[in-house]
Amino acid sequence: MAAVLEIENLKKAYPGGMVALDGVTLAIEAGEIFALLGPNGAGKTTLIGLVCGLIRKSSGSMKLFGIDLAVDSLGPRSSVGLVPQEVNFDPFFTARESLEIQLGYYGRPPDPKRINEMLQALALQDRADVPTRALSGGMKRRLLIAKALVHRPRLVFLDEPTAGVDVELRRDLWAYVRKLRDGGTTVVLTTHYLEEAEALADRIGIIDHGKLLVLEGKESLMQRLGERRLEVRFATPLRELPVALRWGSLEDDGKRFVFLERHGEGPRAAALLAHIYGHGLAVVDVSTERAHLEDVMIQILRSGGGQL
Repeated sequence: MAAVLEIENLKKAYPGGMVALDGVTLAIEAGEIFALLGPNGAGKTTLIGLVCGLIRKSSGSMKLFGIDLAVDSLGPRSSVGLVPQEVNFDPFFTARESLEIQLGYYGRPPDPKRINEMLQALALQDRADVPTRALSGGMKRRLLIAKALVHRPRLVFLDEPTAGVDVELRRDLWAYVRKLRDGGTTVVLTTHYLEEAEALADRIGIIDHGKLLVLEGKESLMQRLGERRLEVRFATPLRELPVALRWGSLEDDGKRFVFLERHGEGPRAAALLAHIYGHGLAVVDVSTERAHLEDVMIQILRSGGGQL
């Protein structure tokens, strides 16, 4: 697939020596959900601001839809949408009026049909004609997304789109993000809810202190760095492990066997479980748990991206 966004050696430094973005290079492909993850102050919002023209770069290059933004800074950006972290609409306009104004910002003609479509898609139709100051927090988040999408962008940035919203609304927004991707829209997502990124992302970039530490497909990353924990509880405590099981350890005075499966290191958990039953050991309970993206991200941040 062709890249909709290509960034090469992008840097943003401020007077006084603070470097917010330090030589980031990446390409985001058409029709993917790309999760850009990292701790507060890592450089995520800076990168988005640079691409969207809200911040000036110090050096490096950016191409949107194959067009160098140093040559044409406005044309390609007219096909980009942004859901910011903060509410950015006038509280005295209605939701409908806010969308009408947003179309005008992008040079689009009035389009009542498109506005109604967005109001319905984000469950705002019943509150479309009341001042936005009267909307709940969740509805304000929905309106931010509608504003970012009303002009039909090919690339949309969702910067913490579900911050502070309830679980039901978060799940609704997940479904809508998948629908966007299925319709051909490229989505760049930043979030501190890592289960959100794990559920939605096709690829993941992890950034810290302005440097891109990891850029990899989600499934590949989870297989490479994720662990699977096998825990087996025995009816009778074991004094020692059979040789075939010495990849794991005995705990609770021999009542419990614990093994961490790592990709490419040692046997698989299923093979050890087969050995346990093959030795005729009396098993009371078996449980397995797969590592989550949160565990993998902590591992990457602690290592600084090296030796992984």
